[in-house]
Amino acid sequence: MEVVIIEDEKPAARRLGRMLNELGIEPLIMLHSVEEAVNWFSANEHPDLLFLDIQLSDGLSFEIFEEVEVKSAIIFTTAYDEYALKAFKLNSIDYLLKPIDSDELENAVAKFKKLQTNDSPQNFDLEQLKLLVAPSQKNYKKRFTVKIGQHLKMISVDAIECFYSENKATHIHTIDNRSYLIEATLDQLDNKLQPETFFRVSRKFVVNVNAIKDIIAYSNSRLKLQLQTYNESDIIVSRERVKDFKNWLE
Repeated sequence: MEVVIIEDEKPAARRLGRMLNELGIEPLIMLHSVEEAVNWFSANEHPDLLFLDIQLSDGLSFEIFEEVEVKSAIIFTTAYDEYALKAFKLNSIDYLLKPIDSDELENAVAKFKKLQTNDSPQNFDLEQLKLLVAPSQKNYKKRFTVKIGQHLKMISVDAIECFYSENKATHIHTIDNRSYLIEATLDQLDNKLQPETFFRVSRKFVVNVNAIKDIIAYSNSRLKLQLQTYNESDIIVSRERVKDFKNWLE
């Protein structure tokens, strides 16, 4: 069985790939954007099955179907069950909620094998899919505005290494080794940051997975993190969050 993974979060794509390996399935390729997927499908034979994240870095994955006629069966993967269920009802083999459970993955693959036929193409109503998905997709913060003297500066979340609390105030630290004060608390940020990119490692720190340079075993079964530029104080993954942190990294 030929399988392709389309997922913009590379750690999540690698984790799904490992889970498929355990089922004896080796993905042909992992694609991470609408543009990358369109280019690949235009130049290659289509696989039997796609694992398709609904929200990609450069748009909704349904936009792929506007550019190429995808002939593969699809299992949707998503963190948002509000519209995953609706998308599932429109011709997908199945859908999996993130973080993906190994038993649910195995059941979805088994369902595909059972339903697999050569004369059952999937026909997508793209406009209906967009109407179903667009109103209910969760909007995470893409940028923060900070005040510097009399000026306002916009900072993309991609440029943020971590958020930290200090002296009852919240700061962001950026990849160019600068810190800025923001008004939100870390608790208020919990539902505003992409959960596959940012993780609350303790009461004082939220870190960006792409900024982690090193992970070191620390006392009392904790972990110590080193980021690319932040070195103002130790970043310790609290003991009760270590297991979830390790799962998040996979």
